[in-house]
Amino acid sequence: MADAAQYEQQGETHKGEDMSVMTSTSMPDAGSARPLRVREFFLARQPILDRRQALVAYELLFRNAAVGPANVTSDLSATASVIAHASQLGMEKVIGDSLGYVNVDAAVLMSDIFQFLPREKVVLEIVETMKVTPEILARIEQLVNEGFRFALDDVITDSDDVQMLLPLVEIIKFDLRDMPLSALLKLTPRFRMANKKLLAEKVENQEQFKTCLELGFDYFQGYYFAKPVILSGKKLSPSQLSIMQLMTLITSDADTVEVERAIKMDVSLCFNLLRLVNTPAVGARRRIDSIGQALLLLGRSQLQRWLQIMLYAEPCKKGQAMTPLLTLAATRGKLLELIAQRYAPDQRGIADTAFTVGIMSLMDTLFSIPMSEILEQVSVVEAVSDALLHRKGEFGEMLQLVEHVERIEEEGELIGDLVTRFRLSSDDLYNLQVVAFEWSDNVARCTH
Repeated sequence: MADAAQYEQQGETHKGEDMSVMTSTSMPDAGSARPLRVREFFLARQPILDRRQALVAYELLFRNAAVGPANVTSDLSATASVIAHASQLGMEKVIGDSLGYVNVDAAVLMSDIFQFLPREKVVLEIVETMKVTPEILARIEQLVNEGFRFALDDVITDSDDVQMLLPLVEIIKFDLRDMPLSALLKLTPRFRMANKKLLAEKVENQEQFKTCLELGFDYFQGYYFAKPVILSGKKLSPSQLSIMQLMTLITSDADTVEVERAIKMDVSLCFNLLRLVNTPAVGARRRIDSIGQALLLLGRSQLQRWLQIMLYAEPCKKGQAMTPLLTLAATRGKLLELIAQRYAPDQRGIADTAFTVGIMSLMDTLFSIPMSEILEQVSVVEAVSDALLHRKGEFGEMLQLVEHVERIEEEGELIGDLVTRFRLSSDDLYNLQVVAFEWSDNVARCTH
């Protein structure tokens, strides 16, 4: 894994570029306005999981960042320009090894934007508002023949338009917010009989996930997997307890001999630490074969960082599909760190604290224990506890910003003020996200 600063530098080379659509026919609805620039849009990637809750794809969502009555550009009209930008940076930096779902309407379908897209890496989502015409059907058929895959978004009925598109699409998406259970029960068997994959989006809790699982859904989109399900009397596993105790030793500034002794008492911890310290993520120039060498190379703050990541990685060792939670936590941690670095470049400690806030923000979900109980077991400064428990203070506001971006469809209007609060532009945030996405995806690979 290359150094984060290197990726930031790569992102900066694209900063300020006019990523307007490549041809005048691409965006006829927006043609009378000014050229679209990527800096005017916020990006989110939302995980899509399979029946085992393993990560299989991300939907890329764009929201217009500009404000004011003069701005009449729809969110969807940004698709082509942002795709072009993401493709120049490398689509894999945004979606990693997963597939990327991207919304398309008639204007995008009839454009030449597809030359930028790796057809083996994307699924094109046909928006529900698009009117099906013979020209559109012919264009979709052409793209299917060229190797592109299609999903039909927000299906609420098997209308004539849906029936016309059905032979050309692989995946049917249902938005659970707009879909009563009675309608789901009626429609899903029809599409399963047609051998279509079913994707439930806006899955907000485990009950909805289980219902859709029973109905035969193949894929699930939403942050149900990141919501804590508190279990009374839940205890940490021995390995988790060892890591938490070690983190407490580090935050209490115990001497290195004591830290090394604690690590050596847990064979699994020794193995995982040595494995991680020898990955490209750490950047060791020679192989590290001892715990003492690992501690010397990492330093205290880096050691604490990798211990936090190992907490999320542990369920993966037991065969549980926790990769989405690990990736989300690592993304939060890295993005908060990068925001803090940009906001206060001369204060290294702020960036380290921001990383801790980001990665600890999902530990109540990981452990099924209230956050207040977790903070009783591991010592943190007041600013961290205020952020984690109440979303207050500087770090709490950074965490709010990242959480709003994750839920961009529902909370996108809350992003602007926080971006300004931390002296960022939407383009700055985009570049930092790309770095965080790539870093977290590499971390997830390292832990498997």
